Amino acid sequence: QVQLVESGGGLVQAGGSLRLSCAASGTISSYVMGWFRQAPGKEREFVGGISRSGGSTYYADSLKGRFTISRDNAKNTVYLQMNSLKPEDTAVYYCAAGPMFTTRKADYRYWGQGTQVTVSS
Repeated sequence: QVQLVESGGGLVQAGGSLRLSCAASGTISSYVMGWFRQAPGKEREFVGGISRSGGSTYYADSLKGRFTISRDNAKNTVYLQMNSLKPEDTAVYYCAAGPMFTTRKADYRYWGQGTQVTVSS
């Protein structure tokens, strides 16, 4: 069983940066980790993911070049660095842990409670 807690969200101006953290209560080294986001009135969408070792990452096409995922298995923590933020990045951001490298939210087994990111114009 893994419990995930996101932090680092907040209010930022367009063009700014934020780094989100996802701290796990258990060991995450055996899990692929993903980040998702959900804007008001929209479906939860895939942001990006990182392999168990951290050696591979993948991102939603629209976010490539602005968002970076990393992990520190020794600290059981995953990070989402977000740069050049836009108002349309406003959403609740969730981290998730799962057994496979996938963009499908149904394939992730454990979820955090989310952290709000608001980007003002």
